[in-house]
Amino acid sequence: MAALRQAAHRSLLRPSKLYNYPRNLSTRVATASRSPITTGLYATALLLSTGLFAVYYFDPRSAIHKYVIMPVLRHTLDAEASHKIAVKVLRGGLGPKDHTPDDEKLVLEIWGQRISNPVGLAAGFDKDGEAVDGLLDLGFSWVEIGSVTPNPQPGNPKPRVFRLPEDNAVINRYGFPSQGHATVLSRVRARLPTFLTGHETSASLREGSLLAVNLGKNKESPADSIDDFVAGVKTFGPYSDVLVVNVSSPNTPGLRGLQNKDSLEALLTGVTQARDILPPSYLTSRRPRLVLKIAPDLTQSQIEDIADVIKSSGIDGVIVSNTTIQRPSHLISDFQAETGGLSGPPIKPYSLAAVKTLRANLPATIPIIGCGGISTGEDALEYARAGATMVQVYTSFSYDGVGTCRKIKDQIVETLQKEGTTWAEVVKKAVNELSLKEEPRKVKPGEGSVKQLIEEAEHLHELLDQLGTKMDSIDNSK
Repeated sequence: MAALRQAAHRSLLRPSKLYNYPRNLSTRVATASRSPITTGLYATALLLSTGLFAVYYFDPRSAIHKYVIMPVLRHTLDAEASHKIAVKVLRGGLGPKDHTPDDEKLVLEIWGQRISNPVGLAAGFDKDGEAVDGLLDLGFSWVEIGSVTPNPQPGNPKPRVFRLPEDNAVINRYGFPSQGHATVLSRVRARLPTFLTGHETSASLREGSLLAVNLGKNKESPADSIDDFVAGVKTFGPYSDVLVVNVSSPNTPGLRGLQNKDSLEALLTGVTQARDILPPSYLTSRRPRLVLKIAPDLTQSQIEDIADVIKSSGIDGVIVSNTTIQRPSHLISDFQAETGGLSGPPIKPYSLAAVKTLRANLPATIPIIGCGGISTGEDALEYARAGATMVQVYTSFSYDGVGTCRKIKDQIVETLQKEGTTWAEVVKKAVNELSLKEEPRKVKPGEGSVKQLIEEAEHLHELLDQLGTKMDSIDNSK
């Protein structure tokens, strides 16, 4: 009887063949109904998706970026939302990577460092230092994060970014939205390796590239105060190659007033003193370079005043320029009347003119980085021929996508090959011809002569005699 009960129990627990039959039958029917055509379509879809991902990931120059991804973002999201998505994608390592080595014709030298190419990314895209490595992967030789303010602040109310697609331009009035020094510093430090190799040549951790931090000031800070900039130097100095003093944004009240001669002298004196007392970076064994970023809306006399201050300040370079508050008459977009700074091709004449004026008033030893309306290799070379050592892009990157840097570099190389020259040679020729020629110091009568040397020796002898007399009197008193 016990055996019977166990057999019945097992039969209830074990699925019967009759129960399994309909399920097995449906599986067989489904499998049989999948024709070779359906299977082929699935396989084709898989291959296409895999191929598209490979094209996206391994070739930033592919048309899918410029003609598919960017138009979709522009037509489905507003400017600020698509900007944030782009930063998150690059932060997560999902952006493509440019594996093509830079051509030797693009190599340049700035502040004694060898840089692989002259195309950098301007501040404003990666405001909080989230996507440094993703941007370096796209081939930029200079990645500038910020502007970063000491305390977190939300910036201006939305909407605050406007595309002008008919003009390939952008107007923004962000107003320095920033997560603050502490948060951005933690991100900059988090990307550093636990153990350094001892061969780091740059805070970017990439050979031939630079990491810059753009320093801003909080909206509630006194307009004439330099404390926010000094704090930025102290905070980010050990972890950056370049610190950019940004006094050129039109969206922070009173900020551009710091470009006035007296205010600028105080500012540059303060930041250079703060930089000079920093210990050399444990990453690069150097102190960061200090660069001033100016507006394109300055008059010629204002630029000349700024050049005078720069020459005596210890500043290492200048970025020309930021966005403009001017509105060229040829703009056709409906958003042209929006308040804020205009960027893109319409700004290029203003920035280029400012570069030429500043180059003529600065010695060749102080490099200029050109920025404003650069979207092609020829645009970049125009700045080089005006005396700019490097260039930066932003608006063209927001329109053309991740292949922008590689496209511009390829176009530069193509032109340089036709002309039989290099970027460094173009820059050297322009800088030598266009820079301020420093007059040799006039020698005063008798200065440097044998007579002067004799007089100085006699004076020194008198001082030694006086010292000896004092020592003797001390001994006698004892």
